[in-house]
Amino acid sequence: MKVARHLFLVLWSVQIIYAQKTAVPLPYAATKTDTSKLAMVVAPHPLASQVGAKVLRKGGNAVDAAIAVQFAMAVVYPRAGNLGGGGFMVIRMNDGQTNALDYREKAPLAAHRNMYLDSLGNPIPRLSQDGHLAAGVPGTVAGLLEAHRKYGRLPLRHLIDPAIKLAAQGFPISEAEAARLNNTQEAFRKFNTRPSAFLKPQWQAGDLLVQKDLAATLIRIRQKGAAGFYEGKTAQLIVQEMQRGKGIITLEDLKAYRPVWRTPLIGQYKGYRVISMPPSSSGGVALLQMLQMVEPFNLEQYGFHSTKAVHIMAEAERRAYADRAEFLGDTDFYKVPIDSLLNPTYLKRRMADFQPDKASASTSVGAGKFQLSKESFETEHTSIVDVQGNAVSVTTTLNSNYGCKVVVGGAGFLLNNEMDDFSVKPGVPNQFGLVGNEANAIEPGKRMLSSMTPTIVEKDGQLFMVLGAPGGSTIITAVFQVLLNVVEFGLDLDTAVNAGRFHHQWLPDQILIEENALSPEVRKELEAIGHKLQQVRYMAVIKAIQKLPDGSLLGVGDPRNPDDDAEGL
Repeated sequence: MKVARHLFLVLWSVQIIYAQKTAVPLPYAATKTDTSKLAMVVAPHPLASQVGAKVLRKGGNAVDAAIAVQFAMAVVYPRAGNLGGGGFMVIRMNDGQTNALDYREKAPLAAHRNMYLDSLGNPIPRLSQDGHLAAGVPGTVAGLLEAHRKYGRLPLRHLIDPAIKLAAQGFPISEAEAARLNNTQEAFRKFNTRPSAFLKPQWQAGDLLVQKDLAATLIRIRQKGAAGFYEGKTAQLIVQEMQRGKGIITLEDLKAYRPVWRTPLIGQYKGYRVISMPPSSSGGVALLQMLQMVEPFNLEQYGFHSTKAVHIMAEAERRAYADRAEFLGDTDFYKVPIDSLLNPTYLKRRMADFQPDKASASTSVGAGKFQLSKESFETEHTSIVDVQGNAVSVTTTLNSNYGCKVVVGGAGFLLNNEMDDFSVKPGVPNQFGLVGNEANAIEPGKRMLSSMTPTIVEKDGQLFMVLGAPGGSTIITAVFQVLLNVVEFGLDLDTAVNAGRFHHQWLPDQILIEENALSPEVRKELEAIGHKLQQVRYMAVIKAIQKLPDGSLLGVGDPRNPDDDAEGL
């Protein structure tokens, strides 16, 4: 290891940095809102949304465009776009058929439930977040190729070539990306065993980011499909990286990885049909729980961001997240009681102790009880509707900014730190403050629980909305609130996405509130009835498309991410 580290420092000192300062303005700009009669792509970066739109113009469908956007995001949005992570895709075809693809990362076969604990049984700080041991087996490449196998219309080369070109030729980075790369240099140097395209003494806006190793990896995927990543040279590079950094992902882990088609969760809310992601995502269950818990209340009459409405919604969020901590995990390993969690009688009982003039205490709420039958913020989301009316909602992640900070030597892509999304120890919070128990304990080959909530909504049997977000634990509540902003409070989609948000996740017992959310009067009234408030700068970042009454599509990116871009045809 000392020899490897010494070699790394030598290579770092003499490496060729594939970046140069440009004096010209950036050749791309984000459009936050766009309309179209034909099709729409909303993605976290203009270069990626442009790739998706071009695929649609070539005759590709929404799934083709989603795949192309994801490959492009692995190049232009390295802090969250990825080949080394995983995600979820919810699909609604124009005939109403739905499907959900789970390509969440898995725990390596050598993983075990106490792998992040010291000899006294206490979690070792950041061991599940930083470095090689934090990485789960990547699912992104397998997931995208499986979606293409089942639904794709264009040849794979048309979907991956734009990403190869962006990686090989480079693109000028934004000021925000330069700042993130600069802030991560110390971690890159600490946790990497080989030089990478991201290492540089000082990044500036306009610098050209060229990723030759990543381009070569993408070419192998184009040539050999999944075997170009999970076998052969790329797989060998991953395992060699693991060996240098004392990680545990093996060739066997990579070759054994498979994505899973799952039945979407579908629920009703006042005439709207909500289609969302089942476990190993917690998003669909929690979203449908919260919607059903607030449905009996007249939120429209109470008013947008009124004390009554916020109180009711926060109490529903509190209860849903308590259930999340106790009952949700990978259904391939744990019998998640989905039917019970979404049972109307159960959810009515969950709100039976709700008091309109008093906040509940999370210590007294806990998870619900029923008779069991013998069950990053740095993420990225894309919403797409094509010319035929097919819709895709896809969320993918590395978990933290730049994942575990490890770039696979010679392959050019970052690895995730999704192992932190397991319950490292029952009742101990992860980096987002979420707690979990046995349902989400570490087991070899198991998928860790996620908050990603890709969602599609119908009204009167027709497509109505496609939405989702990055944002760690705040994803679910952001989707919940933006949907209610439109269907209950009558906000147009642009205003609904821009509006300030609030979030309660059971533990810690507080409501997070964005700086521009809730009036001083409402805040005082919430505190008067017992809520603890904690202000934050911003939370989840929604990307949404709404089908308007005249049949046109309104695409909206979120101002919380300067690069969010809506691209209509």
